[in-house]
This record gives sequence, structure tokens and C-alpha cells, in this order.
Amino acid sequence: MKTILSANSKKSNAFGPDIMVYTGDFISPVRVNQAPFDQLEKALQHAARGKLATVAILGNHDYGILARNAQRADSLVALLKKHAITVLRNDNLHIQGLNVIGIDDYWGRNFYPKVAMDKYHKDMANLVLCHNPDVCDLDIWGDYDGWILSGHTHGGQVRFPFQKATRLPVENKSYDEGLKHLTNGRTLYINKGLGHSIRVRWNVRPEITVFTLKRKE
Repeated sequence: MKTILSANSKKSNAFGPDIMVYTGDFISPVRVNQAPFDQLEKALQHAARGKLATVAILGNHDYGILARNAQRADSLVALLKKHAITVLRNDNLHIQGLNVIGIDDYWGRNFYPKVAMDKYHKDMANLVLCHNPDVCDLDIWGDYDGWILSGHTHGGQVRFPFQKATRLPVENKSYDEGLKHLTNGRTLYINKGLGHSIRVRWNVRPEITVFTLKRKE
């Protein structure tokens, strides 16, 4: 089973994914009382989708300036559902034996990670979606020992050769991009994404991540 973490529709669909995953930040904050829903509506008409399911969580940008506009987030969720994208807000979805758990944004007004992790089933294959990787350091995981997919950092967007990224919107500066092995057997993957918080990327290439899920023997 192929699971893709991405936002580029043509390239993502070319992989023939079974499950398409979006880890938040569909829109930019722009102004306090404005949101580019008209632009997103056009983009969603061509959004990449999975054969079995297309799943999303929200990011801090989806909640607007300072991640506090709950009404804006609700409007975005309604738009995503209109385009057959299932948004998990501290909830889960079973997809042919895979239990996908979605935690709402760390900085938003609907952050209830313990409610989300109550959906964890030890007797199933589990996958957690969490926009901000800093959540991995909170005491909410119990005995969870599976994979966590996140975004948020954009890989730092600018990285000088042989140096670490410095523009990282996280408390744990080791959470820049890529694969991270955490405590209790957890594995974190931070996608660099395709967008930007400032209109520049240098030495941090956008990415589409493909995971192949295999049944444990």
C-alpha cells in the first residue's frame, strides 16, 4: 500500500497512491479577516487523491494570524470536505486495517491530543498525523510506538552548505526535516513541504514523500 505526504497533484497522482495525506497549512495567514479560499477552491479541483482515502489535518496557518481564528478553520474544513478530503481533528479513520489518527494543530484552539490518542488501537497498524513536530515531546503518547508524519518546518527553507537550518518555527531545533528516531520506539518523519512562509527556498528542495506500507509477517 502506498501512502503519500504531498500537495503537488500531478506528480503525486503519478505514483498511484492508495492513501493521500496532507499535514496542514493549506492557506497562508494573509490578513486577520481574510483567507484565500477562492484560490484554494481552484487548487482543490485538481488536488491529489488516494484510491482508498484522502486524509488531512490542519496547520497553524489554517487558523490565521496567531493561529486563533477558529471560524476560519471551520470554513476551511467545510471546503476540504466538499472536495472529498477527510479532515481529522483529534479523530481517527480506519482504512483497510490501518488506523490513521489526526491531531489538530498545536497552536490552534482545538488542540486536544489526548482525545486523539485515545483512538490508538494496539491491535492495529497505526499512523499519527501531527502538523507541528514539537507535539512529539509532549507527554501524550502513552505506549504508542509507531510512525508520526508531520510538516510545519518547511525544512527551514534556507540552509547554507554544511550548516543546519536556522529558520525553524519549533522549540526543538533538531526537528528540521526528514527521519527522526524518537523514544519508546516512535519514528517521526518531517516533510519539507512544497510551500513557504517567506517567498524563498534555498538549498531546501520541496518534496513529495512516498511510503510503502507492508503487512508484518
